[in-house]
Amino acid sequence: MMKICSILVGILLSVLFMADGYGSQKCVAADGEAAIVNNDVPSARMEAVARARWAAIEQVVGVDVKAGSLIQNFILVDDVIKTQAGGVVKSHKILQEENRGDTLIVKINACIEPGKAQQAVSSLALNNALAVFIPARKFNQEFEETNIVSETLIGKLIEQGYRVTDIAPSNAVDAEALDRAARTGNYMTLRSVMYKFLSNVLIIGKIDPNISVRKGENIGYGVRMPFSNVTVRITYRIVARNSKTGNMDILAAGTAEGKGLANSAEDAAAVGLRNLVENLTPVILDKLARHIETNTKKVRIKVNGVADLDAGMAVKNMLQNIVWVSGVEETQMGEYTVSYPENSVYLANSLRQKGNFTVENFTPYSITLKYEK
Repeated sequence: MMKICSILVGILLSVLFMADGYGSQKCVAADGEAAIVNNDVPSARMEAVARARWAAIEQVVGVDVKAGSLIQNFILVDDVIKTQAGGVVKSHKILQEENRGDTLIVKINACIEPGKAQQAVSSLALNNALAVFIPARKFNQEFEETNIVSETLIGKLIEQGYRVTDIAPSNAVDAEALDRAARTGNYMTLRSVMYKFLSNVLIIGKIDPNISVRKGENIGYGVRMPFSNVTVRITYRIVARNSKTGNMDILAAGTAEGKGLANSAEDAAAVGLRNLVENLTPVILDKLARHIETNTKKVRIKVNGVADLDAGMAVKNMLQNIVWVSGVEETQMGEYTVSYPENSVYLANSLRQKGNFTVENFTPYSITLKYEK
């Protein structure tokens, strides 16, 4: 009798564990499409399904920046899912397939494990992709989420080649919540913002104005102030996800200020904001450059089809001209060591788009290509 009871308890526990595992999945419908090249429908179907699988992952995580705008080859993305976040797509079923002559469109139902979906998304986050949120408090205590500091800083960052997303228009989070999360160490909130924007770096801050002297105010000896004098101060943090540990690192934290004189307090605050951002920008650019340098890794590139020195030099020049490649060393004919700060899937994707390369094999630290002149 005891043996039968043990068996029944074991079966019951197994069912409960199965139910728990099943409940952790989320099944969604997603579409994907791919070009049909040389009437190769099976290859087009494979890529369309890979795109649909990733669209399902993005849907579950709730990202705002789509990987499709960054990566064209979703077969590579599918490889990343399998190697770096295995098991994220528990199952998928093709519901519909439409052949439009030069394009194949598929609709699938995919069951996703949300925790692993976040891991998959974070594996594609970029160190040079920055999410920026710097609201400025106005004199009426309301927050102006898009302001002189945030707009000027974003412009300077884009000039340096960074991919920048201004969080404010997305309504992804409010100023007080993000500031509170940074101060209290609530990194779950910060991580969720990074997931949404495929970013590994978050620049957050809060600006407060203070009227030092009002226009017309008596400043002594019967003299009245001809202008309003306003001081604006920012408290900021640069938070980055550590690609090795997954933890959140604070790259920089500090304060800065700017002063302004003008006829009105509002105009004086605007002058102060311009002075503030001029002082702040070099500091932030320096911290980000150090972060990129710290995260640069070596990727081995093997290129089949390099038969002579001219072809070798042509390939090396192509590698050196890829964005964020900081160094290329030719180890032997057709083999190179490339210094690159991002996930190597972006490097492989960039090479594939050059038109001279076909990706034959891909791992996080090694890419094999076929080169054609």
